[in-house]
Amino acid sequence: MLKIYAIAISLYCAKTRILLRYKNLQWQEVEPPGGYGSAVYKLIIPSGNLPALIDDRLVLSDSEAIAEYLNEKYPAPPMLPEELARRARIRELSRFHDTRLEPELRAMFAHIKPTNRDRALLQIQSEKISQRLYQLSALLDEDNCAHLESGELMLCDCGYPVTFEWINQLTPLLELDIEWPDAVQSYLEKCLRQRTIAAEMIKYRPLLDQYLTDSGAK
Repeated sequence: MLKIYAIAISLYCAKTRILLRYKNLQWQEVEPPGGYGSAVYKLIIPSGNLPALIDDRLVLSDSEAIAEYLNEKYPAPPMLPEELARRARIRELSRFHDTRLEPELRAMFAHIKPTNRDRALLQIQSEKISQRLYQLSALLDEDNCAHLESGELMLCDCGYPVTFEWINQLTPLLELDIEWPDAVQSYLEKCLRQRTIAAEMIKYRPLLDQYLTDSGAK
């Protein structure tokens, strides 16, 4: 059985669980020994990253590498199109999440606690996130979203719903001013209708709510 090192609240761990559910795979999920980034954990996963996959002798610690590996090892249902150009576009969307949108969200994590908030930084991040959402809207087209209409899921769809949930939850708490393009709102609605994404979000939302409460944000 696949072993996944994860912590429940981790955005990237949720992203990986969506893929595992869609592939109908069985996995054992365990917390990193010693905690996230600990010396004990780094003896197993040198980077200390989460999630991490152990599959027999293979060790992987990047969510995108894990996704690509599992999609190749377990090709049904496929999560990349057969046609070369469409496959490249799906990968582009997936990378945009990990390298452009999510880092702008992550920059605010240290400011969730009221005592740590920097209003100037939060305003800057509001503008940056809005800019990324408009860039994302330009990448979304009918070809990149058509699969969702038939209940299919691509690699690029696994990360966005959780990141969007973080943004929506933080907006009133941190008094953010986020602009949501219509194309992005439509994409989110289509994602949330997909059963494996919906299943993850049912479990993830209470975890996020509790995390924000424990952090003093609520």
